[in-house]
Amino acid sequence: SSALRGLTGELKGTYYPLTGMDKKTQQQLIDDHFLFKEGDRFLQAANACRFWPTGRGIFHNDNKTFLVWCNEEDHLRIISMQQGGDLKQVYSRMVSGVREIEKKLPFSRDDRLGFLTFCPTNLGTTIRASVHIKLPKLAADKAKLDSIAAKYNLQVRGTRGEHTESEGGVYDISNKRRMGLTEYQAVREMQDGIQELIKLEQAA
Repeated sequence: SSALRGLTGELKGTYYPLTGMDKKTQQQLIDDHFLFKEGDRFLQAANACRFWPTGRGIFHNDNKTFLVWCNEEDHLRIISMQQGGDLKQVYSRMVSGVREIEKKLPFSRDDRLGFLTFCPTNLGTTIRASVHIKLPKLAADKAKLDSIAAKYNLQVRGTRGEHTESEGGVYDISNKRRMGLTEYQAVREMQDGIQELIKLEQAA
């Protein structure tokens, strides 16, 4: 928490430990869709939720565009986000935040596997670049949407992540590959794939 509290400039914000969190703060984090819950049965089976909620917390900057989840699944889950389509700004903020945090908290990295994570599917760059988007025509046939997305190495999920449903016709679409490419290439792959999906939606 001291490393996060030391962030400055655009990244400056507040750390909220889950232990002892008051109801008002809890409700605000729920309203902002920032508060994470205890893991599902798969994480529990893997002992990812021991001693819950001790040692867990959420940090976000004053603009609510940069978040860090502490000990939810991984030790740190670093998130950069904002409304609109300015991926460059989102990515630049992410890079800046990661560099500042790494000055105080070195990340575990393997020469062959890349950055080490709790879930093996995130090994490599660990980066998941995603957008929330409505594709009503393509989504009319979810299996077809999944098939088309797979051609561009994209994954279609509900708006609240893995194993969740779409809300209001909005899907979370992200890059599927995180190993064997750079962070920039992963983000670019997502951007290129999304642009192709938009073209197909408009032509449908």
